[in-house]
Amino acid sequence: MTELTCFKAYDIRGQLGTELDEEIAYRIGRAYAEFLKPTSVVLGGDIRLTSEALKAALSEGIRDAGANVIDIGMVGTEEVYFATSHLNADGGIEVTASHNPIDYNGMKPIREGSRPISSDTGLLDIKRLAEENNFAPIDPDIRGDYQQVSILNAYLDHLLGYIDNSAITPLKLVMNAGNGAAGHVVDAIEKRFAELKLPVEIVKIFNQPDGTFPNGIPNPILHENRAPTIDAVLEQGADMGIAWDGDFDRCFLVDEKGNFIEGYYIVGLLAEAFLLKNPGAKIVHDPRLTWNTIEVAKKGGGCAVQSKTGHAFIKERMRAEDAVYGGEMSAHHYFRDFFYCDSGMIPWLLVMELITRSGKPLSALVDEMVKAYPSPGEINRKIADPAAAIKRVREHYQASALTVDDSDGISMEFPQWRFNLRMSNTEPVVRLNLETRGDTELLAKCQQELLALLD
Repeated sequence: MTELTCFKAYDIRGQLGTELDEEIAYRIGRAYAEFLKPTSVVLGGDIRLTSEALKAALSEGIRDAGANVIDIGMVGTEEVYFATSHLNADGGIEVTASHNPIDYNGMKPIREGSRPISSDTGLLDIKRLAEENNFAPIDPDIRGDYQQVSILNAYLDHLLGYIDNSAITPLKLVMNAGNGAAGHVVDAIEKRFAELKLPVEIVKIFNQPDGTFPNGIPNPILHENRAPTIDAVLEQGADMGIAWDGDFDRCFLVDEKGNFIEGYYIVGLLAEAFLLKNPGAKIVHDPRLTWNTIEVAKKGGGCAVQSKTGHAFIKERMRAEDAVYGGEMSAHHYFRDFFYCDSGMIPWLLVMELITRSGKPLSALVDEMVKAYPSPGEINRKIADPAAAIKRVREHYQASALTVDDSDGISMEFPQWRFNLRMSNTEPVVRLNLETRGDTELLAKCQQELLALLD
């Protein structure tokens, strides 16, 4: 029995040819259906050149196990989330490698109710069954059916339900799909806006889906990938720029001045918006950067609840708390009314409405947050021995820290600053986040000191 190394903590990702191919995809389909025993499964795939073939192999495996397949075509991950609940299917899988290199692909599996399947909730069982590859002979009498279904119009209806169309005033938006899966949704939203006579002009860049990624892998969290969106905003005099990763479950915003807005402050902005409509609600956040979110929740009469980083943990905590909204500084945003799942389309729609309702530009909406709790954004360092580096940091600061939290990496708080330091699950990298109470000089000093300890 050969180990399948494409199984990760929250999903399936692997290098093509060595870790993932059509034969492995077929086995994963069989194993998924054997484990979940679904009647119907939604399948979707992104625009990578291998996604269609992997999805077809996955479909064969699922059908050979006796389940029906509903293929919703070339879509983003959240469209599979939506379709699984909207169609009352028993599960769903998106074939995607999101922002991984071009020679990778993967899968994001969910179960009924669009609930995630992680290593804690069945992914290891699916892995074991796929590795054993000891499936019953195919019975043609129970083989599942296959149908192609479009859920685009219903999905658009749901998205636009988050905003009040009558509140929208003239805006110009730059949208950068990065040649990923978002392009068809951008086109459909533009058409819907025209039908509704909304005064929104959309400027599209890199909108054509193209699995060769002629403009680079879509991953706007990398500094080198932000320039096209920023340049287009400034050239067009746009009110906001929006950029997505490959399967568009994360969205990144640029203000009218061409400033990239860290996801942390968008979490605060959306938390504020939801608390205005849902007084006393709970907001779930990750532990990397926290002070602004806690402050926003307190001011809005709500309650900030901390969760471990990662979509499976955030979704589980949101369900347990019945939280209205959850956000991670990595630009994942989760919504109770979207089956507690993350969406890359809902955030910019809500921010668009906030801009028009407030009469303020996006920069003004976040400026106070940025000044109150400045942060340089996540800093990643490749280190030969991450555990030893984290131990050095702990020993250096432990005596002076007000609090030490080991629930997700190590978080330490001091009177005027705090930091979180975590190891990557997949590579010899540590991820550092820090913030201060409005002191940019202290921020630079602490950042320099921490990086010296890590090197």
